[in-house]
Amino acid sequence: MNHRRLPRGGLYAITAGSGAACVKAATQAMAGGARMLQYRDPGTDPAQRIETARALVVAAEPFGVPVLVDHDIELMRASGAHGVHLGSMDADPAAVREVLGTDAILGVSCYGDLERARAMAAKDVDYLSFGAFHPSPSKPQARQVPATLLAEAARLGPAVVAIGGITPDNGAALVAAGADFLAAISAVFGAGDVRVAAQRFDALFDATRTDPR
Repeated sequence: MNHRRLPRGGLYAITAGSGAACVKAATQAMAGGARMLQYRDPGTDPAQRIETARALVVAAEPFGVPVLVDHDIELMRASGAHGVHLGSMDADPAAVREVLGTDAILGVSCYGDLERARAMAAKDVDYLSFGAFHPSPSKPQARQVPATLLAEAARLGPAVVAIGGITPDNGAALVAAGADFLAAISAVFGAGDVRVAAQRFDALFDATRTDPR
């Protein structure tokens, strides 16, 4: 993987909740080696979401970690976040790129759909997200997809993110299969020690990189 807007591969931590506790936990994840952070909280009131997103951006700055916002382009812009993650029901990435400019990080969910991934790869996105690869506590209804899909996706150009029930114990096989990033919610933020959980994820990438970031 070599993309100008992304860090080196590693843990892509997706937050749970909002407010000060969310920011504190996210800081621990970044201290443990998380390379990207996504703010995901559809249930909080707008003022709380902006406050939390802005606080995450500030907390991430010393670590050099980009912060993305799930789905919400306006929240991304209002908070100073570095990018946005788009699902199948969101705006077309090409149109979003026009609005946000060349520096913003754009990621898209491709689920298990390689045809969608091919179409998205042509729209100047930074990563393609696939999953679920294991039963997911966050989205138990998600259809599981095979790890072999990752090698095919790696040929499309953008970075490849694996998501869905991923833990430090099952993640190594997905990195070997072609994932540049492992996205996790509960395996990080549901852990007894968030920093240690992030460190365990980070260690899965030691063989794939030669620099500290």
